[in-house]
Amino acid sequence: MNRSNASAGDGANLLALRSHNTALVLGLLRGAGAEGISRLELAEHTGLTPQAVSKITARLRGEGLAAEAGRRASTGGKPRTVLRLVPEAGHAVGVHLDRDELRAVLVDLDGTVVGERCAPLDLGAGAEAVLAGVVRAAEELVAEVLGPPAARGPGSPGAEGLRTPATEASERSGASARGERALGGRGPVKQGPGEQASGKREPGEREPGERASGEREPGERASERRVSSAGEGAPLGGAALDAAPTLLGLGVALPGPLDHVRGVLHRVTGFPEWDGYPLRDALERRLGVPVVVDKDTNAAALGLAIGGGGADGGWGGGSFAYLHLGTGLGAGLVFGGGVHRGARTGAGEFGHQVVQLDGPPCTCGARGCIEALCLAAVARGDLAEAARVLGTGAANLAGLLDIDQVLLGGRTVAAAPEAFVRGVGAVLDARARRAGGHDGAVPVRLAPGGPRGVAEGAAQLLLAPLFGHGNGG
Repeated sequence: MNRSNASAGDGANLLALRSHNTALVLGLLRGAGAEGISRLELAEHTGLTPQAVSKITARLRGEGLAAEAGRRASTGGKPRTVLRLVPEAGHAVGVHLDRDELRAVLVDLDGTVVGERCAPLDLGAGAEAVLAGVVRAAEELVAEVLGPPAARGPGSPGAEGLRTPATEASERSGASARGERALGGRGPVKQGPGEQASGKREPGEREPGERASGEREPGERASERRVSSAGEGAPLGGAALDAAPTLLGLGVALPGPLDHVRGVLHRVTGFPEWDGYPLRDALERRLGVPVVVDKDTNAAALGLAIGGGGADGGWGGGSFAYLHLGTGLGAGLVFGGGVHRGARTGAGEFGHQVVQLDGPPCTCGARGCIEALCLAAVARGDLAEAARVLGTGAANLAGLLDIDQVLLGGRTVAAAPEAFVRGVGAVLDARARRAGGHDGAVPVRLAPGGPRGVAEGAAQLLLAPLFGHGNGG
């Protein structure tokens, strides 16, 4: 680098590179599990110099994120010190907001679930009721597993050292640390469903020169925002989360469509009153920690793609479609190991492709959607027909995108997995026979993870970027 012409951008690039290299090392430490990995192996796998690896691992050990796992014999010289990830050094809460149920999990850096909550929920009950349910579940999980604030001393191991390229970028753009983004020029946002009118400004409305509700000064945490004249910006509960030093934040997954980047909901299918509601900002104000919002299908697909550190493992660098049939129907698409969200983060609205012109009305406003046909068949107990309809959509998807496999999940599938795997597979087999060739049909499998797969994936929205999966949050 010509230092005489160095710019502020050069320094920013160096910060991003450092964060990227740290993520590579963290990813290998997590993949190595309890057995650990040596510094020499880290250098070989990352392409970094031994000196760079030593600096990174020393910093991770100093921050409590890595520890020695023993020594391993070498081909010559003294035994090599083996390092491992410290899973309990960081945690994330993952929340699945379904139309009639809330499921929340607390996971460690390995992706292992260490706490879980499940409660009834009415997504149409209004913003206040839904947010209160999320706050309550998150607070209970953190208090139960990590202990009440008084029990967490100042020397408790924390996750303050966990930084990602997205974190560095958001700091350079004027947002806070740990993955929080500036909102940009969002216009006024209407009240949430069920909220009463008052004399306060609406959530997205601001005076000239006033920061948007999601914009913070560099290094400022969500709980440290100044309180406006309307009282916005102050945590309205959830102080226990801000006091948990190992908590990275909260991921929320719910039916779409929505804007993943801004954390703003659109006309959630069946609940159009949520249109325009800034869910991310509202939860950050209450909880005092970073929040990431995504569609339920994307969160589940992310969890499947990276597999955490669990026994199931990830699904590699291939492509697949995760089809989620529960109270609704949607898809999460993974290409090259990464979730495909599209230019406007709206990809995966699989359930609303029309397959029967002038068919039965759908809650989205159209007619003859796969979701409407499939759920109607389920309601009358005709699972064979439901699987055939789902298979028709899966075959369209396979023909359009040439994916490697189809994974099925959701509570309706879980209630009769064999019927859906067999029925969807039969449609794909028939398509393969018509198309000819020697590759055979796209395989159909039941997705691992069970009923908490979406919630676990929501937690990975926070964790994934730390280990080099840049499209997590």
